[in-house]
Amino acid sequence: MSNSKFQPGVSVIGSEDAIQEDEKDLEFTEEQVKTQIRLHEEDFIQGLIAATDFTSEETQKIEIIRNGRLFFAFCIRPLSSEEYEKCKKKHTKYVRNKQLGMKMPEDTDRVKYQSAIIYQATVDEDREKLWDNRKVWEAINAKKDRVMNGLDVIGCALKAGEKDRILEAIDKLSGYDSNLEEVAKN
Repeated sequence: MSNSKFQPGVSVIGSEDAIQEDEKDLEFTEEQVKTQIRLHEEDFIQGLIAATDFTSEETQKIEIIRNGRLFFAFCIRPLSSEEYEKCKKKHTKYVRNKQLGMKMPEDTDRVKYQSAIIYQATVDEDREKLWDNRKVWEAINAKKDRVMNGLDVIGCALKAGEKDRILEAIDKLSGYDSNLEEVAKN
């Protein structure tokens, strides 16, 4: 393997653009390819195992600042596809389609879905201190009387634009590239 610095994300090897000029002339026999794979198999296995820890090792700090004042901060982590899907299913209303005889998604409660993603991505320690803190619930209920769980706290504490920026950070941390210019080029 080369000593070049790796960039975060997914690289697709095999296109003519991805192959460097000095590598184009290299040709391996089938036996040489198998030997190379066997030599680096343990590296690939260890890399694969290490890659599965992405949801617990990568974090990013989010600070909620308004008018130059820091209100609170918390850390988020990347989410797996299963976690995104679980949040979506939980906050989607399903109706039975009589023609097909099965349940079909009708509408997703976008506000609750966004709050669920933020709640799920918040690291456990911060989730307990902020979203699941009974003292916070009681204080908000003394003013508004509508907090029954952590999602409600998120709904009360964060502005819509703040939620959008936090969701963008979660998506980016989870491996989704939101760079529209880059998508347009491809």
